[in-house]
Amino acid sequence: MPDTPPILRHLLFVMNPISGDIDKAEVQHLIREVCRERGRTTELYETTGEDDLNRLRRHLQGHAYDAVFAAGGDGTVNLVAQALSGSQLPMGILPLGSGNGLSKDLGIPQDPEAALGLVWQHRVVPVDTLSVGGHFAAHLADLGFNALIVARFAEGGTRGPAAYVRVALQEYMSYEPARYRVVTDQETWEGEAFMLTIANARTFGSNVVINPASRMDDGRFEVCVIEPFPGTAAPGILYQLYTEGFDESAYTRRLQCHWARIELPGVADVRVQVDGEPLHLPTPVEVTINPQSLRVLVPAE
Repeated sequence: MPDTPPILRHLLFVMNPISGDIDKAEVQHLIREVCRERGRTTELYETTGEDDLNRLRRHLQGHAYDAVFAAGGDGTVNLVAQALSGSQLPMGILPLGSGNGLSKDLGIPQDPEAALGLVWQHRVVPVDTLSVGGHFAAHLADLGFNALIVARFAEGGTRGPAAYVRVALQEYMSYEPARYRVVTDQETWEGEAFMLTIANARTFGSNVVINPASRMDDGRFEVCVIEPFPGTAAPGILYQLYTEGFDESAYTRRLQCHWARIELPGVADVRVQVDGEPLHLPTPVEVTINPQSLRVLVPAE
């Protein structure tokens, strides 16, 4: 059950000053003005890219806040969620990235000024988080095609949905599926896959619904498998992914579990994306869940 909404008076907004293409000075002015009008005190905290997690944790230890807002994209959300995980301090999200997948799953308005309404009108709900190969994940991680695209996208100098689609089309023509063995507490699956998504939520920032029946507070997660498919099936699969029809395809399956071990026979390390961050992890990749370990602000019912 959701907690009784607290009154949030003293707020910290964590922001990456160089990410995205939104004018950060304008957003900071909006935060200050809107919160001042509502009688809230605010502090802005900028990340530097150097030891941000430990720096933020030390800052939180020396201050008393009623909530911490991640004002940014997936990377900033992951940073704040990791810093707050296991504590009673709730996280809000001011979505400023190109994807904003977790905020969409939580029903948070995508307009920054509307999202600021969470300060005075909200519920606090506990959600699960994941450990993927020892790395914290608040939303989604995957191996295979999308992990490759995230890595290529990060290497490029252009941002935005159009650039992402262009990279995906370029890589799709030469992409070779890999063979996986997934062992869970419920079952074992082995076979080739176009991609595997480790899902504690429903939706990618691109609005692709990879896990339509997901709940973020049930102590379980899903390994969502897209198996190799002929080119003629691609338009149908894409349509199903955008219309919550993942389970309707002959090329998809979901493994629901409390823990999983993902093996790639004969492969020592694998490309993985975790909350939008491209990584290389040693195999096997162990995945565990931390039930209701993060408290988040969501719109009031």
